[in-house]
Amino acid sequence: MQTISEAAAYTLRFINQTHRSVFLTGKAGTGKTTLLREIIQTTHKNTVVVAPTGIAALNAGGVTIHSMFQLPFGGFIPDNSAPQFSDSTKFETKATLRRHFKMSGLKKSVIRNMELLIIDEVSMLRSDLLDAMDYMMQSVRKKPMPFGGVQVLFIGDLLQLPPVIRDEEWRTLKTYYRGKFFFHSHVVQQNPPLYIELSKIFRQTDDTFISVLNNLRNNQISQQDIQTLNKYVKPDFDLKANKGYITLTTHNNKADTMNAQALQDLQGNLVFYTPDIVGDFPEKIFPVEEKLQLKVGAQVMFVKNDLSADKNYFNGKMGIIKSLASQEILVHFPEENKTIEVDKYEWKNIRYKVDETTKEIEEEVLGTFVHYPIKLAWAITVHKSQGLTFDKAALDVSQVFLPGQAYVALSRLRSLEGLILLSPLRMNGISNDQDVMDYSLNKATDDFLANALHFETKNFIHNYLISSFNWSDLAQEWRNHKFSYNENSESSVKSKQAIWAAKQMDIMEQLLDPSKKFIAQLNKLFSQETVDLHHVSERIDAAFSYFFKPMDELVFEILWKIEEVQRSKKAKSYYDELVVLEDWQTKAVLQLMKAKLLIETVVAGETISKEKLTSDEIKKYISRKTSSIQEQFKKVNITLIDDDKDIERYTSKKTKAKAPKKSTVQETYELWVDKKSIDDIATIRVLTKQTIYSHFVQLIQTKAVSISEVLPKDKIQTLAQAFQGYKEESLNALMEKNSDKFTWNEARMYKASLN
Repeated sequence: MQTISEAAAYTLRFINQTHRSVFLTGKAGTGKTTLLREIIQTTHKNTVVVAPTGIAALNAGGVTIHSMFQLPFGGFIPDNSAPQFSDSTKFETKATLRRHFKMSGLKKSVIRNMELLIIDEVSMLRSDLLDAMDYMMQSVRKKPMPFGGVQVLFIGDLLQLPPVIRDEEWRTLKTYYRGKFFFHSHVVQQNPPLYIELSKIFRQTDDTFISVLNNLRNNQISQQDIQTLNKYVKPDFDLKANKGYITLTTHNNKADTMNAQALQDLQGNLVFYTPDIVGDFPEKIFPVEEKLQLKVGAQVMFVKNDLSADKNYFNGKMGIIKSLASQEILVHFPEENKTIEVDKYEWKNIRYKVDETTKEIEEEVLGTFVHYPIKLAWAITVHKSQGLTFDKAALDVSQVFLPGQAYVALSRLRSLEGLILLSPLRMNGISNDQDVMDYSLNKATDDFLANALHFETKNFIHNYLISSFNWSDLAQEWRNHKFSYNENSESSVKSKQAIWAAKQMDIMEQLLDPSKKFIAQLNKLFSQETVDLHHVSERIDAAFSYFFKPMDELVFEILWKIEEVQRSKKAKSYYDELVVLEDWQTKAVLQLMKAKLLIETVVAGETISKEKLTSDEIKKYISRKTSSIQEQFKKVNITLIDDDKDIERYTSKKTKAKAPKKSTVQETYELWVDKKSIDDIATIRVLTKQTIYSHFVQLIQTKAVSISEVLPKDKIQTLAQAFQGYKEESLNALMEKNSDKFTWNEARMYKASLN
């Protein structure tokens, strides 16, 4: 990560050691996306990432708001009135959301287990949609608190892409809302998040340019600033003669026409490339054009950062197509006099689920889209340039910018040296939204952040420890379960277990009084001005020793009962009830274990993080217990013959414990070390064999895998003969001569072995 700024460090600490919701903003180029990745990698909390649009969700590595919360498209009126319709508008209310919108058990489970919700590109989020999200979360989690008690991190720059509300919708919504931005929502108005702004700019280093951008952003642009910018006006600038410039314009059709015309003007044949799509990857979220059309000499830009150690390109870097073949694209960077082969990039369409063994939220890959991460780059819209960095750009400002567009367009550039204005900049119509400017006055000072962090950390530790011993909801689940038995019936599998259920409920009930007394002790300790954390730690250790054994035995009892019931016929609904109860009980035990780690971390003066709040014991708690029970169960029932089909009727596939995110190449390597074939790896990873072969090119290049492990000896000898004396950058000529002897993938891997 780039050198972390003080604001970024505060954000990480507020996320990991408090429950306070945060609005993280910052000018273009201040590292919001980098910090988002850092948070996802380091937080100990069950995290879900959402965004308002499919493409934004894909870029953030999450899912859309509408899919996560099962929300309809259309407006939301934050009361219980009847829905409103017209020819062109439809509004939902709390009543209609409650009545009509069914949510799958998978999504409910994710929402109930969620601890941190990250909303990226929040500038595009409408106020009414955020209130609809809040209502759905409170309903599913059955907690009448903002977002059902989940911490929320809002990320975005409000001076970039604004929300879209049609005039006919706004005529109704303005009765309920003062404005359209997320901070106008009722839930944020009543529970404002902490406003943290990243101010250290990594993209620009020129003080004059930074000053102009800041003034433009803050509606304080001066005549001097305009004069500075207008020095770069060149209406007759010849874009064809000056390679490497991209034109930023305000309309899609203009950018598309410029790119199409420039491509047509080039000599040579068009070459087409299509993506490798595996599984479920809807067309509406394709991150780049499905059919990539290129010619030698075409100006292109990369739309992702290079994930390899070479770091050959970044999001927005420009280059020229040097050569094209059916399975090879070479791009030349004139200013560096460097040519690279473009590797394909993998985009994943995911959904969230809860791991059955760890109760952690994890990603499940539904489909992948693998394509070259480049696009034609003679022109692009300001809208699509969000997040990109350009060394050279020509701004077409002939049409009036919307609020914020002038700032977005100019802030894409690293410096004024790369700027060309095709017409003078005029200030009519380009000031920023006054509501946004007013909201920015809420930015927290460093002193406020320091004091708030101290106070909120104390609250977080206090509340975490209390919730770890507060089992009133769990006890109610046991009561509900016990009273669901029909003791008069002897025919069902469930009715025969009524005595067992009553016994377990009694054990749980007996823990409530001592747990309440212990919570009262904790409240007294934390009511002191200065909390004696060493004493708190001693009390937590004592309480853990007292409570863990009976709580752990309840998990054992439920898992044993599940082992019995899953072998019974006509007991599926009873099995499902036990699984829900096991989920509640296991989560309580795992939180008890984490509470012990939390207080140990705090007393040691260490940072609360994912690494500190987990252990091998926690990760493998359920899997070890399940394995032990299965062995014991077979010993007790020595005559039992496993009927796998009976068990499969009830159980779902157990998932592996959640592991830290690895690079896509590393995931392939670990499966290879695990003796999986290339076909197996492609199936497991929901990728094509072609993509897996591209991983092996990198693995061979870095010496992680030897060419002899992948290819037979005779094939290596054939390749060695073909490569003898071959000095070309492109493999195209080599393949034209030898396509009957080896494949592109084999040639690439062999070439990688020569480095």
